[in-house]
Amino acid sequence: MTASWVRRAIHEIDADFQRSADTHLIRLPLPDFPGIALYLKDESTHPSGSLKHRLARSLFLYALCNGWLRENTPVIEASSGSTAISEAYFSRLLGLPFIAVMPASTARRKIEQIEFYGGRCHFVEQTGQIYAASEHLAHDLGGHYMDQFTYAERATDWRGNNNIADSIYRQMSREPFPIPRYVVMGAGTGGTSATLGRYIRYQGHDTQLVVVDPEHSVFYDYYHQRNPLLTAACGSRIEGIGRPRVEPSFIPDVIDRMIQVPDAASLAALTWLTRVLGRRAGASTGTNIYGALLLAAEMRARGEQGSIVTLLCDSGERYPDTYYNEQWVSRHIGDTSPYLQRLMSGFSGS
Repeated sequence: MTASWVRRAIHEIDADFQRSADTHLIRLPLPDFPGIALYLKDESTHPSGSLKHRLARSLFLYALCNGWLRENTPVIEASSGSTAISEAYFSRLLGLPFIAVMPASTARRKIEQIEFYGGRCHFVEQTGQIYAASEHLAHDLGGHYMDQFTYAERATDWRGNNNIADSIYRQMSREPFPIPRYVVMGAGTGGTSATLGRYIRYQGHDTQLVVVDPEHSVFYDYYHQRNPLLTAACGSRIEGIGRPRVEPSFIPDVIDRMIQVPDAASLAALTWLTRVLGRRAGASTGTNIYGALLLAAEMRARGEQGSIVTLLCDSGERYPDTYYNEQWVSRHIGDTSPYLQRLMSGFSGS
């Protein structure tokens, strides 16, 4: 009976995948950077609305094939939002109850989306409490703690099989500079950066993987110090990326460079992107964009041409009360105007 249910569950996930087209690769105009092309891999178009749709699909398949999920097994995840939304989507697809453990400060729109897919939310006061609370819930309910922060780097086949890296390079094949000089992204679990870095090396591409890190995250310091005991006093204000502790799925040795991006710069980049793209993205995309444009400025200064690829992780429509609320930004982030002026001037003088 269990084996039969697992086969049906895997079939449901595969069928869902076949119904979904690949996400778009958008080329952004950069008149201030001649000979340099910037592309956005638009992950907001997945059925559950974010890059985390890929991760959730991989985690469910990993858990099913490992024998960790059975019919009616409650699924528990420690997540500040987007992963939980995507896991709630797949839980509903398989008829499984889902509980997301998250900080009470999580954006209301994300909570509503989890509930839309039939999940429920368990709130904790501090970000660092999500791990133990998830383990306790799984134990008490006889459920499975999905544990994205441990399994993200191993659940995805990094060698190919239409993972995000494979998709990017296939879509770049007809562009003027088909092999990107840089691929830029932030780290939440570290799973996507691990997939990208491993794939780039496996394929022998002359591409550098650059990971951008927000304030109040330990990843940047860990990359340079390699101290796994590093912690931050508070959590990242850029939802989806940055962590207050070193997560098991963050693999520093596949990364070529890390850049720290001030939170005010991330939000300024959202304003810039809205003007260039014509729609809103989430704050982690702003971090990606700011890092990518810093690299474009460096390439211009060296007289180089080439391409840079980064990710549009989720839609800004999830954050009307935070990142797109001027009062919230002023109170929690501060003045973004110096960074916006720098962006609008094309990093002149950089």
